[in-house]
Amino acid sequence: MTDSHQPPRMPRVIRVPAQALSPRRLSPLRILLIAIGAIALCGGAWGLWKWQSLHSGMPRLPEVSELWQAQREAAIEFVDAQGNTLAVRGPRYGRAITVAELPKHVPQAFIAAEDKRFYEHDGADEAAIARAAISNAAAGETVSGASTITQQLVKNLVLDSRQTMQRKAQEITLARQLEKKMSKDEILSLYLNRIYFGAGLYGIDAASRFYFGKPPAELQIHEAALLAALPKAPSKLNLRDNLEGAKSRQLYVLKEMESERYISRQEAAAAREAPINIIPAPRYDPQLGYALDIAAERLKTLLPRVPGDAVVQLTIDPKVQQKTQALLSDRMAKDGKAVSASQVSALILDRTGAVVALTGGVDYAASPFNRVTQSKRQPGSSFKPFVYALALEDGYSPYDVFNDRPISIGKWQPVNYSGEYHGPMTLSEALARSTNTVAAELGNETNPERVAALAKRFGIASEMKPYPSIALGSQEVSLWELVRAYGVFQSGGYRMEPYLIARVTDSRGQVYFEHPASERERVYPEDLAAEMNAMMMRVISASFGTGGRARVPNWTVAGKTGTSQESRDAWFVGFTAAYVGGVWVGNDDDSPMRRVTGGALPAELWAEIMKVAHEGKKPEALFGANRAVVLDPAAEQRITFYRGMAQAFAAASGSSRTASRGGNVQQAE
Repeated sequence: MTDSHQPPRMPRVIRVPAQALSPRRLSPLRILLIAIGAIALCGGAWGLWKWQSLHSGMPRLPEVSELWQAQREAAIEFVDAQGNTLAVRGPRYGRAITVAELPKHVPQAFIAAEDKRFYEHDGADEAAIARAAISNAAAGETVSGASTITQQLVKNLVLDSRQTMQRKAQEITLARQLEKKMSKDEILSLYLNRIYFGAGLYGIDAASRFYFGKPPAELQIHEAALLAALPKAPSKLNLRDNLEGAKSRQLYVLKEMESERYISRQEAAAAREAPINIIPAPRYDPQLGYALDIAAERLKTLLPRVPGDAVVQLTIDPKVQQKTQALLSDRMAKDGKAVSASQVSALILDRTGAVVALTGGVDYAASPFNRVTQSKRQPGSSFKPFVYALALEDGYSPYDVFNDRPISIGKWQPVNYSGEYHGPMTLSEALARSTNTVAAELGNETNPERVAALAKRFGIASEMKPYPSIALGSQEVSLWELVRAYGVFQSGGYRMEPYLIARVTDSRGQVYFEHPASERERVYPEDLAAEMNAMMMRVISASFGTGGRARVPNWTVAGKTGTSQESRDAWFVGFTAAYVGGVWVGNDDDSPMRRVTGGALPAELWAEIMKVAHEGKKPEALFGANRAVVLDPAAEQRITFYRGMAQAFAAASGSSRTASRGGNVQQAE
């Protein structure tokens, strides 16, 4: 039989144990691993979120060049031509230095005091942070910040001063970024130049000069350690207010310097015993305020963006400035009261237009109003040279004869200051005598509008209304404008551009502005300028000239006196080959003085301050001095003839030489 005849087999039933059908249980180890993984994942997510939140709104790190100007409070240091500080407005920044320029113990003092691992960390010191955290936890308050020098820079120049976890995290991050952009020495140099030392001093140069009177390259160990003590609490440890407190911190710095083997035990001991000599605080002349105000305003027009640490070199000569101010104050205190004059102003320019001395009043502290630039007053006869200058342009000669007599120009009847008339005289004599009638007649003949135009051409910017009285100085001008316009005569016909700022740099020496040595514009013919100068010399040298008191020994002087109506203003403006300058005397309330003329107190003051300015200078011939005005025979005959006729007429009429003034107000001199 075959297999096909066998009965079919029944399916085999496999029995599964009951426990095999229940859910599989995880082992305790696996559960632990899963839990740890979940916690790590959550922790990572939280850490990422926290990192992002801590760095949210973090400012970008400025470029290295920007860090020198970042977070600077605006300040201006004014210096003279030799670089000596004349005054400081705002904090004092000092000059930029590098670590390479300093003796080793100077930067080492700061490293020992602030960041011993400075050359080892990458911007943040984890070990120091851990120590600070432990100290703060133990104390229950913040007693240590563990900020590196790099972090301090970031905090001061980029971030704010809030003590929060977010700011600290950003500080650490930015510090590490900075370390990748700058070398260690560059960071330390920037730190030493930007750190605050109290008393308005930023940078080690400012602190070294302010406290010790020396550049930081000359600091000794004990002095360097004392300065390194200050950044910890700069306001509290001011060396003039709390020297003992600073010395206590200095001892700590010296101990750390010795511990770091920057100095020997003997050097540390010597430094602890070394005497500390703090120089007196520098005192700046408060009267310079008049010049500084002008310079500060001018600075805004010169530069679209003034650096926060501007160093402005002025043209002021400190010696001349101080002596001029003292002289004017003393004379006004003594002689001003006697003639009811309370204020004075003076301006001296050299032949290039540089301001050598400027006094805007008796006392800047009492009144900062600048009477050189801000005050506009009637110049009186000190305006007459512009009338005569136009007449010479029109073909008149210094030898032409005019008759000093009562005249009328429309309804205006000008009279002389003295009320007297001298008959025929040359234009040269009329200017020297300051004869009003001749100047008024000459101004009318040349045209008041053209007189105003010439004055503007010479540099007077104030509005000039073409009234006939313009010839006698009835239009108000400033002393600055008037002196500038006289500079045209001194130079032989070139317009003068007065300037007070020679150069502008920042504390690193970067030049932002330098006064250009540009050529001056000719505004008046050279030969006529020489004739005008010769005529104005007679104002001082002639026996009948009104400016005889303005003589300067060994120097030829040319100029003009001026007095407004009722002696409300008195002026003298003049020049030598070296300087051009002017003096005004009067009262701020425009009240009259007691018979003060430009040829009296102002001329005397002008001569005295010019003697100061000319000290030590070799005398030079004034342009036009070789053109002394000497009458030719024909002119002399005409004058003799006219004067004879005038005297004969006076004798026949029985009148005196003094003309009646009638209802006329006394005219300016």
